[in-house]
Amino acid sequence: MLAAVLCALLAVTPVEGKRYDAQAASSSDSSSSTTHTSKKSGSSSTKKPAPSTSHTTTSSKKPASATEKKTSTTTHHSATAPRGKKKYVSPAERRRRAARAHKIKLAFVASTELRPMAQQLATLRTPAAYAGVTSYAHAHSGEAAAAAYLALGHAYFLDKRYTDATASLHQAKQSGEELNDYADFLAAKANHEANQEAQADVLLKGFKEKYPDSIFVDEVPELEANVLLDLHDPAGARHVLDAAASDPAAGRPGYQLAAGLVAQAQNQNQDAVRIFKALLLAYPLSNEAASARARLTSLGAEDSLTSDELRTLGDAYYKAGHYEEAAEQYRSLAQKFNLDTQTRNGFAVAAAACDLKLKRLTESQASALADTPDENGARRLYLLMELARNRNDLDEQTQIVTRMETDFPQSQWLAEALFSSGNMYLLRKDYPRAAEYYTYLAEHFPSNKNAAAAHWRAGWLNYRLGNFKDAERIFDEQIHNFPGTTETASALYWRGRLYETQDHDLAKAAANYRTIVRVYQHFFYAQMARQRLTALGSTAPVSTPDLDQIKSADVPTLAETFPEDSPHLAKAKLLANAGLNDYIPREIAADPDSGSWSALAEAQIYASYGEAYRAMRALKRALPGAASASIQSIPLAYWHILFPEPYWTIIKAESAKNNLDPYLVASLIRQESEFNPSVISYANAWGLMQLLPSNGKALARQEGMTHFQTFQLLDPETNIRLGTRFLKQTLDKFGGVPEYALAAYNAGDSRVEDWQAAGPYSGIDEFVESIPFTQTREYVQAILRNIEIYREIDASTTTSASKVTSGR
Repeated sequence: MLAAVLCALLAVTPVEGKRYDAQAASSSDSSSSTTHTSKKSGSSSTKKPAPSTSHTTTSSKKPASATEKKTSTTTHHSATAPRGKKKYVSPAERRRRAARAHKIKLAFVASTELRPMAQQLATLRTPAAYAGVTSYAHAHSGEAAAAAYLALGHAYFLDKRYTDATASLHQAKQSGEELNDYADFLAAKANHEANQEAQADVLLKGFKEKYPDSIFVDEVPELEANVLLDLHDPAGARHVLDAAASDPAAGRPGYQLAAGLVAQAQNQNQDAVRIFKALLLAYPLSNEAASARARLTSLGAEDSLTSDELRTLGDAYYKAGHYEEAAEQYRSLAQKFNLDTQTRNGFAVAAAACDLKLKRLTESQASALADTPDENGARRLYLLMELARNRNDLDEQTQIVTRMETDFPQSQWLAEALFSSGNMYLLRKDYPRAAEYYTYLAEHFPSNKNAAAAHWRAGWLNYRLGNFKDAERIFDEQIHNFPGTTETASALYWRGRLYETQDHDLAKAAANYRTIVRVYQHFFYAQMARQRLTALGSTAPVSTPDLDQIKSADVPTLAETFPEDSPHLAKAKLLANAGLNDYIPREIAADPDSGSWSALAEAQIYASYGEAYRAMRALKRALPGAASASIQSIPLAYWHILFPEPYWTIIKAESAKNNLDPYLVASLIRQESEFNPSVISYANAWGLMQLLPSNGKALARQEGMTHFQTFQLLDPETNIRLGTRFLKQTLDKFGGVPEYALAAYNAGDSRVEDWQAAGPYSGIDEFVESIPFTQTREYVQAILRNIEIYREIDASTTTSASKVTSGR
């Protein structure tokens, strides 16, 4: 079993958690991403975490001991079956699938009225919500009652009411059969959490044979092994894991943790240490890794981790944005014996980098780090440079970067310092200094992650400074050297403008503009390019090899219809009736033929019960390049979810009242909240149009609304009513120019007034590109893009309807 587990850790694509590639680690201090991870667990004093409301959870317990609490395991991946070439399905099997799907569809129809109550229970789990679903369950029989009892059992499980959960899940199984795998698996988990292991064991034995198509098949071995360990049967647990050693289940961190626990229970401590260690290093951000580390500590084996392996863990925490954990790791490493000086210095400076991210690093602390002629010394200087920038000490910042250019000319930390310095001077409107730093970075670090952005900014600032020859050269280099980056459309457009205004080569300008329209159909610069082409009239473009090589992103094969005989799809719809939303994508993905239709099927289920935002996100994940695609290249069914029109009647009415374009309002809502009426942002902006409570109160007073309270901003009609008034006021304040108003809606009036003062600008396109905040600039461009796409979708829908009506 050990060999199989270690093989799985090295070769099996992970099903959940995050596999960490040490060679791909990048401990950059200038950027980070946030990835969920759990608190460390494994001690007897740790309370059981509440099961996740958005992921499937399993748990593990110390063998032969009731004192250690279980640790929740988060399942991140939705797919449970590989997709690829369709395998042959016999006619008999097709008939079986069709009959099964038909039975599930009947269950779906029978339980349709349950959906709103079950969805409310899944979201709120209030006494009233429980009462509503309970009443429905008592009033119905068959599959309708089964779905209701399953909804109750799942909700009770999330609330840690395990006895109630098992009772409801038992009733679900007694009432129907289409969701019995869910009833059995969730009941087994509830029994396990309640230390009712014998009952859990009964439910898990033979699960795969009873439910071969269940999405839980790969999770059962690890859960059953943990149950058997608690029944003091490590040999049985090993047998269960060995039986699944060649299955996808073996690639799960939960399986591997269970394997380590089994080895430990059988006093095979060396095997246990190897398994726990491999698990920790392969999935350092998973809950299982925290348990594995606690086990290594309890076995006295934490010291078996080498400094390089421990550094890998610290880097994983850092890269994931878990700076406290990373700092703790690095500081612990720095205290280790038998470290060479360079390694010890590296851990110390890495810990200081965490403190910088946590905004608690002081200049004296950074200065006290060892000043060495290696990457540690380069990083130390980078940290000091960031601190100088934070306190606006320009002389110190300049001196540090100059020293880094001399002492560390090839260091990644010099590249980071250059990009940060360029950004600082850009925000200070010192464009020559900013362009100098950006240029140095692009020339000396052409493969750096920020090279394309720095190169573009150098070109743009030269353009703004009137250094048109330099700008032309840089734009040409951008198009040739960085053809697949986000800045390509901008470079094409502004090189086209220079072809017009400086070179007077209208044919080359037209070629650039046509390339933008061809490749980036709905981008902001495609709109601008079409305007320029109209102005150029009949100018014929020239053919340019560099431009011909720029291609739009491929659109995957997308189906508009779904197979009638897919039991998994039918089951996913039934799960929506029961409020088990988080299992929907997994259930759909379990159909091996769902590759071309899974995203639309998932999205349409969400949309069917009013969650336009969840539906939109499902398709955004599937079609990240939709904005560059033509309307004709993607079926309209997808477009209507990517650009939905919920609350359209309210939007049109309030837009008309405020003399606004309803497409502008819908486009703004899409960008602000994705049509999620209950969202509250980190900045305390509320609802569809993301209004601050103070603005909401003032706007309500203007609208004559009495006794206004902030929670009313979560009401779609109220939010749109007040938000359209606010948008109209903002537009009026900025002369009716949408670009100014949208920038102000996002970043505030005073900032836009400051940016206007930094002009003059030759046109609104120049103002938009000059917005120094990337988030605000992309926000403005996205809303203008959304407006165009909304219009095209509606026009295409009207055309399609006309063709149907006319019989063509």
